[in-house]
Amino acid sequence: MTAPFRAIEPAEFPWFDYRGFTFSLGLELDGHVIDSGHSGSAFDPEKGKPAISGGMADQARTSYAKHAAILGAGGLDLAQATRVVENVTAAGLPHYEQAAAVRAEVFGEHRPAVSTVIIDRLVRRQALIEIEVHASPGGGQALVTGPDQDWSRETVRTGHDGEVYLPTLLPLDARGEVVAPGDLAEQYRYCLERAGALLERAGLSLANVVSTADYTLPGAEADRSGIDRVRRDLLAPAFPSNTALTMAALHRPGVLVSLEVVASTHPRQAINPGWDRYDELTQVPATRAGNTLYLSGFAAIDQESGAPLHPGDLAAQAEATYGALAQTLAAAGATPANLLTTIEYVTAAGLGDYRVVADVRKAVLSDPYPASTGIVAGGLGHESLMLGVQATAVLPAAPAS
Repeated sequence: MTAPFRAIEPAEFPWFDYRGFTFSLGLELDGHVIDSGHSGSAFDPEKGKPAISGGMADQARTSYAKHAAILGAGGLDLAQATRVVENVTAAGLPHYEQAAAVRAEVFGEHRPAVSTVIIDRLVRRQALIEIEVHASPGGGQALVTGPDQDWSRETVRTGHDGEVYLPTLLPLDARGEVVAPGDLAEQYRYCLERAGALLERAGLSLANVVSTADYTLPGAEADRSGIDRVRRDLLAPAFPSNTALTMAALHRPGVLVSLEVVASTHPRQAINPGWDRYDELTQVPATRAGNTLYLSGFAAIDQESGAPLHPGDLAAQAEATYGALAQTLAAAGATPANLLTTIEYVTAAGLGDYRVVADVRKAVLSDPYPASTGIVAGGLGHESLMLGVQATAVLPAAPAS
């Protein structure tokens, strides 16, 4: 099956030799561009390889320069960005205002939807930030505009295939104060209701949500029942895909959860290869909207019982994880060649062996490889799990009804 997108290969890309990896710098799809996550690494002639140097501002500036080169090779520019995801490490969080200042420089009056994901660290230990950028002709459509200062953000913007990007949602009120202190479920409710309010201003609703990702602090796994209750209250009966992760720190003291939400203007269809356990969950294996498939986060678990598999063996966990992705893609009439993006979450326990995952990707994926981001996460729901993967795919056109 021929991939419905092409890898972007700039004629000049001085930061590193991008050939030979199992990811693309970015992908062009019907005039839209989806970039991988890029850090502030650059080729160091003394070391003979890419390295990280400088503080938060320098790293953010280098990352955005990479994106400008990739978008340019794809026929767009940063003024047409629709979504920006800034993955900020716990060590970089105290300096994040420097990255925000660089972003303001880069975009000027243009406002993409901005997500800020706080992560434990990046694969390169010295990296403080890794940035993803999506862009569309004309910059998509701004459905909601408003002040985007600090953690109070309102811009909602469209992307490719009817996608609707929301900013990061946090349990902070209009004065910037934490709501429902100490109550994870109520903070989750506030975030989801905030998403609903923004979507309503955009002429949509929570019924349009296709994907959510929630980030909580360690120990939150014990209170997932409260989160599930909120999701049943606000998202039932048709649940979207979901990825649940724990991180060592979040945006502000007292913030117990942050939420990322993507919606679509297209009707939704749940995709399930036949795993009965999802009947009891508040998420589906994947959601199709238009010709895009939004997959939940997968890890090495038995898809019938939910039991973790292959403790201590990262290669086997990667094979099981990408195997589950492949089964879900097949249920939607696709293959791994249709993968548009992957975000790999590796824990500290798996980081030393992380290179083996590239071998699994070479065996499962094919050129052009998906746009990809690698992140070090605190936890994936069970202490033995070392790898999680969240993905999107571009599907063959649905048959005419």
